Amino acid sequence: MFEVGDKVVYPMHGAGIIEKIETKKILEKEREYYIMKIPFGDMNVMIPVDNSENIGMRSVVSTETIDEVMALLGGRVSDMPENWNKRYRENVVRLKSGDIFSVAEVVRNLMVSEKVKGLSTGERKMLLNARQILISEMVLVRGINIEEAEYQIEQAVFGEAVKG
Repeated sequence: MFEVGDKVVYPMHGAGIIEKIETKKILEKEREYYIMKIPFGDMNVMIPVDNSENIGMRSVVSTETIDEVMALLGGRVSDMPENWNKRYRENVVRLKSGDIFSVAEVVRNLMVSEKVKGLSTGERKMLLNARQILISEMVLVRGINIEEAEYQIEQAVFGEAVKG
């Protein structure tokens, strides 16, 4: 069980800090909820305590792991299906896993694809979401702001910051 002040990751939403644990009655059922603040968009998320393990909620990674993620971002693009629908489904599975390396792989692959040939609207939205998930964890682990995390990702993927 997590405690108030813990830095955690909620798959598909990103990293945040547990601000409170509250008991709420929703649909006639009383349950405990983590109230988590996510740095992106100043968003609060309620997560049922009894379901947090099933959905893959985890503690944030170490700074060493973030360094490994940055190295992965600079690596070779993964083999991806040509069919956009299959590629999209595979990327959704990676994001839902909550694994930071899988999220980074999606970010890298989509960033490179966007630069080389452009992305569909759906994949562009997915890239935005994946970047936010990755950035939110970097912000909490490294103690940096969102802009610096974005810059570091650009540096890792392309070797130079891309303004735009």
